[in-house]
Amino acid sequence: MTFNRVILAGNLTRDPEEKHIPSGKLVVSFGLAINNGKDKEPDFFDIEAWDKTGELCCKYLKKGSPVLIEGKLKQERWEKDGQKHSRVKIVAAGIQFLNQGKAQAKDEQPGDDQPPF
Repeated sequence: MTFNRVILAGNLTRDPEEKHIPSGKLVVSFGLAINNGKDKEPDFFDIEAWDKTGELCCKYLKKGSPVLIEGKLKQERWEKDGQKHSRVKIVAAGIQFLNQGKAQAKDEQPGDDQPPF
């Protein structure tokens, strides 16, 4: 049996960046910082959100936005100049926008189109 699930709460470190892969699917990426307390260094994670979830991230989130993310770990591996490299990203399955009371894009507020968590 295997299990791959994470839940993180933090703030975006940069505005969401969108791109379309060759198949036409939308993938949105952004960084997330998790504060570990007053005297500890924060942790930083790379996040991917796909399709409708990604669209909503671009519409409502910006650098500094607080979010709760539920997703899975994804390890990427590649080789460059004979050196093997890898990194771990979080692929978001659900994102809860934590500052719903504030307008974030064009005086709109997340509503029914927000992805469920």
